[in-house]
Parts: sequence; structure tokens; C-alpha cells
Amino acid sequence: MSKQKVLFVCIHNSARSQMAEAWLNHICGDSFEAQSAGLEPGVLNPLVVEVMKEEGIDISRKKTQAVFDLFKRGEHFSYVITVCDEASAERCPIFPGLTQRLHWSFPDPSKATGSHKEKLNQIRPIRDAIKQKIEGWCVKVCTSTNKT
Repeated sequence: MSKQKVLFVCIHNSARSQMAEAWLNHICGDSFEAQSAGLEPGVLNPLVVEVMKEEGIDISRKKTQAVFDLFKRGEHFSYVITVCDEASAERCPIFPGLTQRLHWSFPDPSKATGSHKEKLNQIRPIRDAIKQKIEGWCVKVCTSTNKT
């Protein structure tokens, strides 16, 4: 049985989409192969790397990539899931092709303010919300796929 390909997309591919990719590959990697990309790829957020490492997931070697590069390579995905916050939703890119599109809104970790510790305390709930969404989605999609 081949894995369904999933693409997580946000503006910079520096935080939310990277966390979602890592969680899906960690939690449900036997059914899905996740990637992530951004409209304007930036630099991986080191605070996100830190909070994911707290959960035993090392994304420190991940690189950001552009949605357009995946499109030019002819990549196809069963699901394309945008993870921008509602304020940025209008800028969140749409990946072309025959695919099921979903939008999951999460706050932008780059908006965290304060000291290093305060920023981590603001990013952890985002990390946990993404994990919870992935867990629920995996159960729902894997259950409906097995019934067909």
C-alpha cells in the first residue's frame, strides 16, 4: 500500500508547516508522507526547532522550500493543508492540481514576544495544537480510508 502524500503550506515554511510535517511523519508515517513548503520561504525558526526537540523530534536539519519549486518538479499530493493564521489566510498559497485542500488556522509563532522563555511558552501551545489536530485527522482519514 502506497502512502498518501500530504503537503503543509504556510507563508515562510519556517514554523507551522514544518511542525505539521514533522508531526504527521512521526504520528502517522506508515500511512502518509508529509512535506512542507512556503510562498516566501524563510529561515527555519530556531524556537520551533527547540520546542519540537522537547518532544523528541529533531527538525534542525530541515530546510525551507518554495511551493513553486514543488509545482515545477511536478509533485502531486493527495492533500494540501494550509496552516496560516486567519489574519494571513488571504496570503496563504494555493497549490494547483487535483488534490483535497484543507485549511487549519494556527497562530504564527514568529509573532511571539518577550524573553526567550516567554516566546517558548507562547510557541508550545501552537506546537501542541498542531499535534492534536494531526492526531485527530489521522484517526479520521485512516478510518475512512480503511472502510472503502
